[in-house]
Amino acid sequence: MATKTRSPSQSIKVGPLRRGEVDEADRIMRVAFGTYLGAPDPPTFMGDRGFLRPRWGVPHVQMLGARAGARLIGSNVVTRWGAFGFLGPLTVLPEFWNRGVAQQLLGATMPVFERWGVRRTGLFTFSNSAKHVGLYQKFGYWPGYLTAIMTRAAAPQAGPAPRLLSSLGRGAREQAVRECAALTGAIDPGLDLSDEIRATLAQHAGEVVLTGGLDGFAVCLTGAGTEGGAKTCYVKFGAARGGAGAGARFDKLMDAVEAFADARGTAVEAGVNLAREGAFRRLRARGYRTGTQGVAMQRPHAAGFNRPGAYVLDDWR
Repeated sequence: MATKTRSPSQSIKVGPLRRGEVDEADRIMRVAFGTYLGAPDPPTFMGDRGFLRPRWGVPHVQMLGARAGARLIGSNVVTRWGAFGFLGPLTVLPEFWNRGVAQQLLGATMPVFERWGVRRTGLFTFSNSAKHVGLYQKFGYWPGYLTAIMTRAAAPQAGPAPRLLSSLGRGAREQAVRECAALTGAIDPGLDLSDEIRATLAQHAGEVVLTGGLDGFAVCLTGAGTEGGAKTCYVKFGAARGGAGAGARFDKLMDAVEAFADARGTAVEAGVNLAREGAFRRLRARGYRTGTQGVAMQRPHAAGFNRPGAYVLDDWR
């Protein structure tokens, strides 16, 4: 009688990431990405930027951990922006690559989205990797347009100081948050950054730049340990009100973002999906250059807010 071969993934279990594991999950993420991308010292990859610690314990994020016995070997971050959700970074220790760990993490991720009741989900992955794209296709994701990660170097401050959400009184601040939700909901029904905005201010992880009343907003993360780090103003999300004149409103939003960054002596980094042709062309005209790019994948396959006329910045990392 033949003996059934034990799958190398059978001893690996996935469950919620524990508070005491966050630092190790951060280390694994750096080692995994640094190794894959050929960084000379993978554990120091990304420097003082943090893509895991700032997301721990916030209401719109759930983190999953994969363990071999008691040892943490990988993690995934699941984020909800109202009716839209995205996953990543999903990372596994290199010594456990090709053992089905990523599939197990994804298998545990899908029920999170179902529990949240989101309409559509997405992710950002390496556009040149058939292996990565193929993995996500197994779970119903379909590749769309490239997303460019674009940067602008720090410059002397030239424009007026922007209006910041933190400068408003409590009542006015909450009204502005509601207006931000109405703006994004008009771009894509149910898209809502309210929890992301509140978490940014609560953690002192950056600022929310506002323009007009309210014609646009941008969640700008900067400072050591944040997703931007000390040398970068990372636009986690930005949007200008759609319709006639959207391009001009987007330019005013970028004026405000750049004034915020220049006052702090930081570069600006922003992701823009190339389906949003107007936003991409305007960034390039402002001197932004693409440093890297990946592909946006969505489930179900739909344009969502990756479409012409959507003046939106994000990259789903």
